Amino acid sequence: MMINSHHMLIFVHIIISLLCLVHCKTNVEIGVILDMNTSVGKMSKTCISMAIDDFYRKHDNYTTVIRPHFRNSKQDNVHAASAAIDLLKNVQVMAIMGPTTSAQADFVIDIGDKSKVPIISPATSPSLSLTDNLYFVRSAHDSTSQLKPIVDVIKYFNWKEVVFVYEDDEYGRGLVPYLSDAMMNISTKVMHQTVIHPSASDDWIRSELYKLKTMQTRVFVVHALPELASRLFKRVKETGMMEEGYVWIITEVITSRLHGFDRADIESSLQGVVGVKSYIPRYKLIEFEKRWKREFWKQYPEDDPTELDMFGIWSYDAVFALAMAVEKVGNEINTTFKRVKRDSRELISDLDAIGVSEMGPSLIRLIRNTQFGDFHIVDGQLQPSVYEIVNVIGKGEKSIGFWSPETGISKTLTNQMKVLKPVMWPGDTYVIPKGWEMPTNNANILRIGVPAKGGFAQFIDANTDPQTKQVVVTGFCVDVFDAVVGELPYAVKYEYIPFVTPDGMKPAGSYTDLVFNLSDGKFDAVVGDITILADRSDRVDFTLPYTEAGVSLIVPIKDERKSAWIFMKPLKTELWITTGAFFIYIGFVVWFIEHRVNEEFRGTSEDQVGMLLWFSFSTIVYAHRATLISNLSRFVVIVWVFVVLVLTSSYTASLTSMLTVQQLQPSYTDIYEILRNGESVGYQEGSYVRDMLKGMNFSDDQLKVYSTFEDYNNALALGSKNGGVSAIMDEVPYIRVFLAKYCNYTMTGPVYKTAGFGFAFTKGSSLVHDMSHAVLKVTEEKMLNISNQWFGTADSCDQQNGPKVNSDQLRLDSFKGLFLIAGLSSTLAFLIFFFRFLHQNREILSSQDSFSQKIAAILKTFDVKDESRKSNHEVVEEVNNNNSNINNSPAVSVFHQEAGMFSHDEGFSTAPGTPFHDTIQALEIAPNTP
Repeated sequence: MMINSHHMLIFVHIIISLLCLVHCKTNVEIGVILDMNTSVGKMSKTCISMAIDDFYRKHDNYTTVIRPHFRNSKQDNVHAASAAIDLLKNVQVMAIMGPTTSAQADFVIDIGDKSKVPIISPATSPSLSLTDNLYFVRSAHDSTSQLKPIVDVIKYFNWKEVVFVYEDDEYGRGLVPYLSDAMMNISTKVMHQTVIHPSASDDWIRSELYKLKTMQTRVFVVHALPELASRLFKRVKETGMMEEGYVWIITEVITSRLHGFDRADIESSLQGVVGVKSYIPRYKLIEFEKRWKREFWKQYPEDDPTELDMFGIWSYDAVFALAMAVEKVGNEINTTFKRVKRDSRELISDLDAIGVSEMGPSLIRLIRNTQFGDFHIVDGQLQPSVYEIVNVIGKGEKSIGFWSPETGISKTLTNQMKVLKPVMWPGDTYVIPKGWEMPTNNANILRIGVPAKGGFAQFIDANTDPQTKQVVVTGFCVDVFDAVVGELPYAVKYEYIPFVTPDGMKPAGSYTDLVFNLSDGKFDAVVGDITILADRSDRVDFTLPYTEAGVSLIVPIKDERKSAWIFMKPLKTELWITTGAFFIYIGFVVWFIEHRVNEEFRGTSEDQVGMLLWFSFSTIVYAHRATLISNLSRFVVIVWVFVVLVLTSSYTASLTSMLTVQQLQPSYTDIYEILRNGESVGYQEGSYVRDMLKGMNFSDDQLKVYSTFEDYNNALALGSKNGGVSAIMDEVPYIRVFLAKYCNYTMTGPVYKTAGFGFAFTKGSSLVHDMSHAVLKVTEEKMLNISNQWFGTADSCDQQNGPKVNSDQLRLDSFKGLFLIAGLSSTLAFLIFFFRFLHQNREILSSQDSFSQKIAAILKTFDVKDESRKSNHEVVEEVNNNNSNINNSPAVSVFHQEAGMFSHDEGFSTAPGTPFHDTIQALEIAPNTP
């Protein structure tokens, strides 16, 4: 049977189609725009070609394959844009890789957005917004990410000022605002910004560097492309700015491309430079780099291969990301451009003629979020990982540490100690530069403002010689400042300028006015007895304090031995009150227990109250002669007598001390007591203490200003009633000096805390840190000698720093335990007697009477004497009165003898149950018994 030729053709077509499904691949055209004449362009081209071969060798089952079309941008923005239009119009590429520079990428990205073609570029400038440019994918780190390791390096070495040098193009300008913000976060100031255009002449660069050299800042951050950076550092070397004391920090692009610099230039002009770059372990690159060099020689046999860097690796990985995204689009592939309908009357540009890519929207979604290995793109941005910190030494670089988002700075990746390896700085030194130097020319002499005051010359005294017009400044504060400057590791020139009116006759304002003049730029620093206050610190920076801090009172003292009421002083008021209350309470308890059984605690109401008070208070001198019948009352009195013994002994000792030792007490201890009494308080002229007193509600009439220690003495001696003051409020350093000279005053009251005296500098001054360190050294080693020179030694007054105030008064806290014991014992005895009494009269409580009647009956019963219990004296009297009932037997005679003998014994008891009581009962019952 013959097969129909038509059917045969169909069969062959099916076979061919099946074979195509297995073996045929769809070509996807992509464009690549590079500066082919540069080492970066040649490196990137080699890496892209290698990536395409490697990718499809590993993924031979893919149905798509990308075909690159290379274009040369010739290092020109217009050429780059023209190349992009050519690729879109004539080749209809589905994506464009490159260009590598931010300036060229800025043009090409706009074209990609209009045509909806993804632009995959390693341009690092943050001004190329990923949010505004939806078809832009940055296949490199955003240059702002390198600021974190750079800032941490600056913070690690504690540099407070930097100068930013950057290239005047899209790449350089984009980092400026981010750098300033990053420095502000670590309290480091960007003191100056130098902008260098790529086409600037060497002479222009040299002149700019000389300007920078006159500044005090010595830390420079350089952000430029390698070509300009190479020229810049040659001029840096020529101007003498690559010497000891200088710090140069370079950003990632320069650091990563150091291999492109001339080796001789590196060795001569970049020694000691510190840089940061993205880190890839070398062991991962060894085999790849060998293959890359072979491929480079094939494409550029006439060139020596440069070293492979991060930008080449990123280009290689970007090809993989693009190829995977193209494959994932799969069946959606449509490699055509859709023309946008427009009015025929409108002028049609090349972009309008191209239209928009139908594949672009699907492709960009996949590329902007992709991950494989260490290559991780999120929202169109390659995510940073670890940075390496390097130090340029010799003809190459040496790793000194690493930085990662998790740990920050570390010495190695395995040892995450937050330190760096030793750094060799410019000038071949390992001494860490302090980051700034004080220029030595006369134009930069520090202008030191000093207060002009008539008194308190021990602290500071500024005078101008009328003939020579030379300012002579002396005093404790000046000597301390001179000593502190002498401890600095460098020379600082300065001159003192008194803060006076134009005629030089009087102060130009208060201390606060002087400090604010500093913040306004009239002075570079202020030296004097300047107190560190919060509102002043908002305007200026202070060094660490060099004196003790606080504000307190100076008051006259008085000798308490001359007081007519000194006998009341041994005990504090609360102890007097507590003791008196216990005397009354103990007396009441004893009376309550003894009232029914003891005739001495009975009688009229007046007699009973008198007995209660007399018995209790007589225990002070142990004159309580009343006979106690109840064992409970005896127990109470024994405990109380012990308490009284301790109290009287302590009182005697304290009073003896007060009468034999000089007792010097302040006339006032509380500033508010003076306020309540309407008395006056003095303060120092120009001091902020006036504001403190006003804040305490002192009126202007109560405040008096003085300008010398002699004025203080005279005002305090007069007192408020005679036109003086009751107290002087001043800072502790002044008080110490005053009390060393005038010994009949003392410092009292609470010390209102302040920060002490400090030297003030303009906000952000680099001198503050070094001066503060020097203040500590002077305080430890020289302060005592300076103080003795101006204020005298500690024994210059017998009453050092004012008379000592002795306090021998006894406080309640010392006797709480005794009172607790006495209170518990007496209360316990009271309760035992009370409940026993209720038990004995329980028939009254159980009667049918009303509650008030029961209470009246109980009280009446309590007031009736208990005849069952008599004292020995009462028993003897009864026996003598009943002689008629008792015969004259020998036993009775013996009893009378015994009774007479025991009646004189006050401690004898006739309580029920005692032998003597039983005997009496027997005799009463059987008086005629032989």
